[in-house]
Amino acid sequence: MKYYSHYIGVCLLMGFAYPAIAGMQENLDTCYSCHGKDGASTDKDIPIIGGYSAIYITDSMKAYSNKERPCEKVEIRSGPHKGDKKDMCEIAKNLSEADTKEIADHLASEPFVRAKQSFDPDKAAAGKKIHNRQCKKCHEDGGSSPDDDAGILAGQHMEYIQEQMEDYVAGKRPMPEKMQPKIEKLDKTDLENLTHYYGSFQ
Repeated sequence: MKYYSHYIGVCLLMGFAYPAIAGMQENLDTCYSCHGKDGASTDKDIPIIGGYSAIYITDSMKAYSNKERPCEKVEIRSGPHKGDKKDMCEIAKNLSEADTKEIADHLASEPFVRAKQSFDPDKAAAGKKIHNRQCKKCHEDGGSSPDDDAGILAGQHMEYIQEQMEDYVAGKRPMPEKMQPKIEKLDKTDLENLTHYYGSFQ
């Protein structure tokens, strides 16, 4: 009876634990189907998110859930739903607070895998000066520190950075209060140079 009771206890424990683990993996697989394994996207228009801080990921998901960020439909890149189209607002809305925390904590534990991409050294040098003058207070170490809770710019896909810059300028994506007066001082060439600077981190 003693061993039988122990066996039942183990089964119950496994019965409760397994679905939670399976559910988390299913949520992560949904992320990976566009952002790549462990958030290391290889698609130029999809951001690398592995290595972002948990706070930044959580805040981003809340913004999507509240439709505070642009939510264009994107084609799923891999997995059983490859070719289907979904948007981040829809995905974020369907996640519980606990789900979002699990995803954020897991992705934050992964390394940020910098994109291998071509960049113009002269534009990158000009962009470095702009970064040091306008951006480094909130994006330390050339935009490579996750501890800023502001995303990682250094080594991010240049196409994605350019798109986000354009959304900020066009008012499609809300800017942090400290960021707005700084970005308003930059013209199209400045933003392009910044993009090449962040792309120069390999």
